[in-house]
Parts: sequence; structure tokens; C-alpha cells
Amino acid sequence: MLSYIAQRFFLGILTLFVLTAISWVIIELPPGDFVDMYVEELIGGNIGEGGGFLVDVIEEGLRQQYGLDAPSYVRYGKWMWRMMQGDLGVSLEFGKPVTEVIGERLLLTVILALTTALFAWGLAVPIGIYSAVRQHSPEDYIFTFVGFLGLAVPDFLLALWLLWVSFAYLDASVGGLFDPEYLNAPWSIARVQNLLSHLWIAAFVVGTAGTAALIRVMRANLLDELNKPYVITARAKGLPEWRLILKYPVRLAMNPLVSTLGYLLPFLISGSIIVSVVLNLPTEGPLLLRALLTEDLFISASIVLVLGAMTVIGTFLSDILLGILDPRIRILR
Repeated sequence: MLSYIAQRFFLGILTLFVLTAISWVIIELPPGDFVDMYVEELIGGNIGEGGGFLVDVIEEGLRQQYGLDAPSYVRYGKWMWRMMQGDLGVSLEFGKPVTEVIGERLLLTVILALTTALFAWGLAVPIGIYSAVRQHSPEDYIFTFVGFLGLAVPDFLLALWLLWVSFAYLDASVGGLFDPEYLNAPWSIARVQNLLSHLWIAAFVVGTAGTAALIRVMRANLLDELNKPYVITARAKGLPEWRLILKYPVRLAMNPLVSTLGYLLPFLISGSIIVSVVLNLPTEGPLLLRALLTEDLFISASIVLVLGAMTVIGTFLSDILLGILDPRIRILR
């Protein structure tokens, strides 16, 4: 088991280094850069006679100031060197270190993602098991209908509906993760309690589609296992029904579910960008959207790298859990 974990760990480190290059290339693909966007916004497209030369001089000076005059591979090498020292660069738009800009947003994003994952798994696994065991029962049809409804309704539409209901009938707002007085306040017990009072709404909205999908996966996998000969044999030997189901079929049916951890965490972040904008959540999603629109290179590359790192971490955790659940995976690696 230790060699299995060590192998997966070193493969994850190697993947992270590859992700840095991929992140940089993706951000560099669009034409132009931050200076083009900044100058265009500054002058508003109104260039008088002979103004083109002045604009070129301004752009050249700004590129030298921001270090954008060097070739792409040189800037990537400098970014990598600083990143290995814990420095992700300086935001071109905010003029602050990237770690300072994304620091609290990253923390809140991770908290929201983990809360949503716990919410999705905590509902999907027991509902999926019950729905499979009681196949074709009224409860199964109800859960199936709710599952398809959760998959069909976009998260942002659900967020808009909750906002309308809260304003129209409750005279309150469900947006944000903090009350106004706690938005920029230092961390304290009161601020944590205020965060928890708002967190469940965002987790419910973001996790609805993921929960519905996991219910369908768990139900289908368990139904496939329940019809296999070893289950019929164990039932014929008199093993109690729920002990039989939880000890053998559920354990094997969990394999495909556990393997989804690799993309579940980044999906909850990247898939919640529109929801974060609608609900005004101070997470990485709206910041990434803004950085891409303004071509803020270092913030964009850093957030894309964080999403990739969460994929690697999720895959690493799923590999460990799969090795625990099914020893055959350790042998067939």
C-alpha cells in the first residue's frame, strides 16, 4: 500500500509541473495582453491625428514596466522560479501580490467546495442505496424525478429563483457569504458563525446538479451489483439483508463514485462561476472571470493552476480510497 501511495504521489507532483506549462500556454493563447486592454480602456478608442505614435510609446513603456516585453518562455521561467519560492507574481490590474489578492477568496472557495462535496455525498449515497434497494417503489420514482429535475435545472436559474423568493416573500437576501458588517472584518468566532449561516445556501445551489448525478450513478452501480451471483448466494445462506447490502455490493458500487473525486472539486469551483456572480459569492470564480476579461496574466494562470492542483489532489485522494475499498486496484496498478 505504501509503494502504491508513493507512486501516485510522485506522479501527482510531475503532473503539477506539466500543469504549470499548460496553464501558461492557455492564458497566452488569446491575442493581445493586459496593456492592450488597459490602453484601449484608457483612451476609449479616441485617437487624434498623430496619436498612434503616442499610443505606441505608452504601450511600450507599460510593457517594460509590467515585464511583458520579454518573450513568453522567459516570463514563464521567471514565474516558475518565483512560484517555487512561494511568490505567484504581482497582479497587473490590482498592483498587489497574487497571493494577497486570491488569499481569502481561495480559502472561501475551498470551504465552499468541501461543504458542497459533503452535502452532495451525504445525500447521494444513502438516497442512491435506498432507491436501488426499493427499485420501482413510489420512493424510487420520487427520487428519480427529483434527480432528473436537479440535472435539468441550471444552478444559476435555481440561484435566481432563491433570490426572488427571499426578496419577494422573506424580505431578506440569500446572496453573499457574509453580512455587510462582516464582509471585510478580521476572522473571529462571530465571523465564522456568520459564514456558516450563509454557507448552506450556496452549498445547496452549487451542489444540486452534482448530488442528482451522484444519486443516478450510485443507484445504477448498486443495481448492477445486486443482481450478481455472490449476492444471491449470500442471501440464500441467511445473511441479514442490510448487512449483506452494506458489506459487499455497496462497497463495490462505491468504486466509480470514489473515482469522481478527481474532477468533483474543480468542477464545483469552475462550474459555480455563474452562480458565484449571481449570488455575489467572494470566491475564485468571479475573480477568474474578471482576470480573463482584463488579461491579468498572473492571476489567471495562478487560478487555473489551483484548479489543476485540486484535480490532482482529488485524483490522489480517490486513488487512496479506491485502494482501501478494493485491494485489486493496488495489484493491477
